Amino acid sequence: MSLRRAIFAACLASLPLLAAGPAAAQGTIRIGMTAADIPLTHGQPDQGFEGNRFTGVPLYDALTAWDLSSADKPSVIIPGLATEWAVDEADKTRWVFRLRPGVTFHDGSPFNADAVVWNVRKVLDREAPHYDPRQVGLTATRMPALRRAEKIDDLTVALITSEPDSLLPINLTNLFMASPTQWEKHRAATPNAEAAWNAFAASPAGTGPFRLTRFVARERVEMVRNENYWGEKAKAERIVLLPIPEANARTAALLSGQVDWIEAPAPDSVPQLRARNMVITQNLQPHVWPWQPCFVQGSPLADVRVRRALNLAIDREGMKQLLGGFMAAPVGTVAPGHPWWGNPSFQIRTDKAEARRLLAEAGYGPSRPLTLKVQISASGSGQMQPLPMNEFLQQDLKEVGVNVEFDVVDWNTLFTNWRQGCSAPSARGAHAINVSFAAMDPFFAMVRFWDSRMAPPTSNNWGFFNDPKFDQMIREARNTFDPAARDAALARLHAAGVDEALFIWIAHDVSPRAMTPRIRGYVQPQSWFVDLRLPYVQ
Repeated sequence: MSLRRAIFAACLASLPLLAAGPAAAQGTIRIGMTAADIPLTHGQPDQGFEGNRFTGVPLYDALTAWDLSSADKPSVIIPGLATEWAVDEADKTRWVFRLRPGVTFHDGSPFNADAVVWNVRKVLDREAPHYDPRQVGLTATRMPALRRAEKIDDLTVALITSEPDSLLPINLTNLFMASPTQWEKHRAATPNAEAAWNAFAASPAGTGPFRLTRFVARERVEMVRNENYWGEKAKAERIVLLPIPEANARTAALLSGQVDWIEAPAPDSVPQLRARNMVITQNLQPHVWPWQPCFVQGSPLADVRVRRALNLAIDREGMKQLLGGFMAAPVGTVAPGHPWWGNPSFQIRTDKAEARRLLAEAGYGPSRPLTLKVQISASGSGQMQPLPMNEFLQQDLKEVGVNVEFDVVDWNTLFTNWRQGCSAPSARGAHAINVSFAAMDPFFAMVRFWDSRMAPPTSNNWGFFNDPKFDQMIREARNTFDPAARDAALARLHAAGVDEALFIWIAHDVSPRAMTPRIRGYVQPQSWFVDLRLPYVQ
């Protein structure tokens, strides 16, 4: 039995039973997610960025937000719960944020500066009574320079960083605002802070465009429109989220009418879906599907010749055919023409002869084949089709004399291991890890992987890459507040990263989705996220 079929069988056994019954009420959108469980609802979701997409952004708001209104241009940062912000020119470790007036949480309590301070403390202040270690790894690694928040007045707050950091407003899209009043209510009726957060997750209160009304672990979550939302109200009356991690099972659920919308349909099912008048959408987005190398002593991927060889050995056009066209072939983390491109000298392409030459130069060949172990998941947030894609790579790399074995774990385990590093026992000797990532934020695209200070447990430098030249380039970019000058610094950083082959760049996701033609108003932005306020059922 192939790896794909074995995992397929295991996934089917764990699928929730979806009620067939009559069609859902008008105004209800039922979504089949790639996640194997409902993302956490306490304010800082797990399940990667699919969690942010489906229980973060809809239920909560952050101080800053991504503009998800257009399919024709890249998403940019816009005001969220903060209407404006600026760095203090006299002290560039201090940012001042003006808050949106008149906003209330779902429980009716006011959103204000006290709430911001409370939400910063929940993930950064170990002495805070509401500090939650479970939320720290889901949040603090995404904004590692933030140290504390200080109230200036009811609608003004100062955020303090450990060093000048021009990327902070982008990072803050990941810090969702939960109601202190709602948590305190649960804390009064529970024995400790952890129990209070568990109770909060069952009846959460954010400020977002939807309110949670039902939560069944590993089965479903139901949300209704927040009629008191401060911004544009959602058009759909209700959203139902269903975890269906296996692509064929998601497709079957859509074809049978059990859901209205699925993430990442099985590529070979697309003709059948189109024959049934299902709408298939895609859009190029800043989303990288790579292998991230381990750089510690003894890892074969510590050798730049091996990393370059792997980048040259991959038949990306063949993989694109496997995926039914639903990918773009990368030549780096960003594409030529992007402000961060920087024109690297190493050209990522398919050149198996040059790959063999580099491997031979590094000491690998028929008498000493290169064997790699890669930790992967069977499904998960943004992971596209991880089993068939990795099996394709396994066969493809055999052509240049590279043997690949996989350590397959569930998505949340992989995501947790990603924060622990390649030298941790959880890596189980893996030389690379396959976790896709969003690249719209320069911290997410490059800094957290290539800054030596971002090694575990601080952030996602899983491979413990350490080069003072890269640290200096990153420091320059983070300390540059003029946008054009910062883009130039990031372009130098990106070019250097490609030249050193710091990833094995395999695919750019185009985020395929399939949905019934009854769904109207949906916009697929150039982003990992989706604005669930826009679609509705006709």
